[in-house]
Amino acid sequence: MSHAHRFTGKVVIVTGAAQGIGQGVAQRVAAEGGSVLAVDRSDLVKDTVAEITAAGGKAAAFEADLETFAGAQAMVAECLKLYKRVDVLINNVGGTIWAKPFEHYEEAQIEAEVRRSLFPTLWCCRAVLPAMLKKKKGVIVNVSSIATRGVNRVPYAAAKGGVNALTASLAMEHTQNGIRINATAPGGTEAPPRKIPRNAAKQTRQEKVWYQAIVDQTKASSLMHRYGTLDEQIAPILFFASDESSYITGTVLPVGGGDLG
Repeated sequence: MSHAHRFTGKVVIVTGAAQGIGQGVAQRVAAEGGSVLAVDRSDLVKDTVAEITAAGGKAAAFEADLETFAGAQAMVAECLKLYKRVDVLINNVGGTIWAKPFEHYEEAQIEAEVRRSLFPTLWCCRAVLPAMLKKKKGVIVNVSSIATRGVNRVPYAAAKGGVNALTASLAMEHTQNGIRINATAPGGTEAPPRKIPRNAAKQTRQEKVWYQAIVDQTKASSLMHRYGTLDEQIAPILFFASDESSYITGTVLPVGGGDLG
């Protein structure tokens, strides 16, 4: 199925673009004619941009820590400097750091999970709004998770529940200003090993058991009883980012093989 021109003439920020879903989204947006600002806190994001430009696409890399408002503001400023506007923001930063029952989380770990999986989306939405409001036009796609109902990652679930609430509330505030805000909620996704692990510490035997419980529950909760592919997660994100979804806003779409999260 070809969507060759969905992003022609559009300026699209993709966060978390160094690997995984974010990298795939950035590559596809560029292949469909968009000008991409690929953002990550890792300099590996430059590799994503090199691949895009080698394929004839238009992209630039920007390194920022999006767990801070300053990082989000710098990202938007860079996009306005390079491309003069922002048409689409795709918020893809987040991910479980630890996997264990809630009573085993330490205070600092709970805060770290929320900083990782709620604040980048919160800050980036806040940072991009002034530019979109000025043009009375814009699209935001947040990447949430079906893990809002799941085991062994309560702080992450709470953060992603926050992303869902943010999506609905922001849409209510700003649809009349020409801005659409939606989210996809990916289920378990088969991806290549991460170039930078979310948690560098070696798993203990108990931690492996706790993590396996997540895998088992994810597959059991999916009507298809399997993980999805990267392409299966990327496609609905691109749909929400494009004008094809022009009559949809304030919606969280579960992409989990029938698991509604």
